[in-house]
Amino acid sequence: MPAPDLVTAELTLTGRITTASNATFLGSIGDTTVVYKPIKGEKPLWDFPDGQLAYREVAAYLLSEALGWNIVPRTWLRDGPFGEGMVQLWQETDPDQSAVDLVAADDVPENGWKQVLEGQDEKGRMVALIHEDTPALRRMAVFDVIVNNADRKGDHILAMSDGHRYGVDHGLTFHSEHKLRTVLWGWLGDPLSAEELEGVDRVNSGLDGDLGQDLAELLTDEEVAALAARCARLRSAGRFPAPRGEMPAVPWPLF
Repeated sequence: MPAPDLVTAELTLTGRITTASNATFLGSIGDTTVVYKPIKGEKPLWDFPDGQLAYREVAAYLLSEALGWNIVPRTWLRDGPFGEGMVQLWQETDPDQSAVDLVAADDVPENGWKQVLEGQDEKGRMVALIHEDTPALRRMAVFDVIVNNADRKGDHILAMSDGHRYGVDHGLTFHSEHKLRTVLWGWLGDPLSAEELEGVDRVNSGLDGDLGQDLAELLTDEEVAALAARCARLRSAGRFPAPRGEMPAVPWPLF
């Protein structure tokens, strides 16, 4: 039996993800499990235009594809039980793995991890925010700089059993103003690798071709121009940027 068309076949809802800030549903298209976020369920934000988060999620997927790093699970726009929305392939994570963690400040691993910040928990104990020091997570940090991700929380990183790391929840991206808020600051100032620079180059080339045309259907001209400018700055600097501006450098909550 052929697989159903993921764009036109019936989307059936099977549950709701109540921890999400916007209306988010678990569903199925045939035997394929998906996440569905209807545009009608998006809450208004003061700094992002209304009814556009789904388009930004799809734009993030297209940019991930241009990078060639498979960071964002397949994501597309389609109609659903509550109207047009973003649909994304569900990913079954490994419950025994975590790419980002909070640990006691005196218990930070010596190898394989990067410390981002230190602070006190609700009981006054000193804790540290840490994340993996892996090529997969470095690539996600580069992706976040390019898309200007304003909401890279720890739980927006899906740890897969094979070591792959997916990034999800990319509605707060592609703003024309600097909005980068992320828990992935561990490589601040480090040079980009040859592979990472090649990824930036692929995006730059794509903006003059199919990628640019596809993004023009999802983002404003100003946002696409800002994306190109971010790529140019990152390529010129050749290293991970530092936080800047008056906005917090990390999202809240962190997870």
